[in-house]
Amino acid sequence: MLPDLREKGGAPRWAAESPCHKIRGSAGLAGVGLLIALLSALGCCSQAPGLSMAEGNTLVSVDYEIFGKVQRVFFRKYTQAEGKKLGLVGWVQNTDRGTVQGQLQGPISKVRSMQEWLEKTGSPKSHIDRANFNNEKVISKLDYSDFQIVK
Repeated sequence: MLPDLREKGGAPRWAAESPCHKIRGSAGLAGVGLLIALLSALGCCSQAPGLSMAEGNTLVSVDYEIFGKVQRVFFRKYTQAEGKKLGLVGWVQNTDRGTVQGQLQGPISKVRSMQEWLEKTGSPKSHIDRANFNNEKVISKLDYSDFQIVK
């Protein structure tokens, strides 16, 4: 039998020793609970991240638009190459507004990597002001067979 580590009020002994531990512990548990509720509502998974590898393989689709100096700097070419390197499918195109837009599809972990690349890296001569991501949804199958540049 394990020893009882609770103080008289029912709180664990470590919580009574330091108020910082109590705050961090409560905030952490609240955050995990919120994350589980959010993921359940989205239908992504029924367990917290880290408890299941299946969540990382969930297929998602997300639209994006990148603002800044992203035209005439080979942004589409580098985006296609990075998407293919990550095993993603989708498309990328220039817009009349001077932005680049497209859609990504693939495993959520790879899509997250690509989103970070689009937001922070881009092509060597680009300058990214901001990246917008919209219409993210879980999908059962991919709509594309590769990653294409749309002209």
